Amino acid sequence: MKLTLKLKNPGEIKRFVEITSQYGEDLSLVHNRYVVDAKSILGIFSMDLSRPIDLVSDVENENLKNDLKDFVVA
Repeated sequence: MKLTLKLKNPGEIKRFVEITSQYGEDLSLVHNRYVVDAKSILGIFSMDLSRPIDLVSDVENENLKNDLKDFVVA
């Protein structure tokens, strides 16, 4: 599964981590060659958030997609 996301401010990042932490599968945020754990607030803040980033998972999860719909960009 791959979703392209935009995290705009610290409040959105906090909400994003709260959502992803509810899921057991490994979730990664990827921008170019930089990869961080999608459940790590410090890891996310270390990324360049001025551009969209990709959420990547080996598991296809419709519930997760629905929970993150507010962050998804086309």
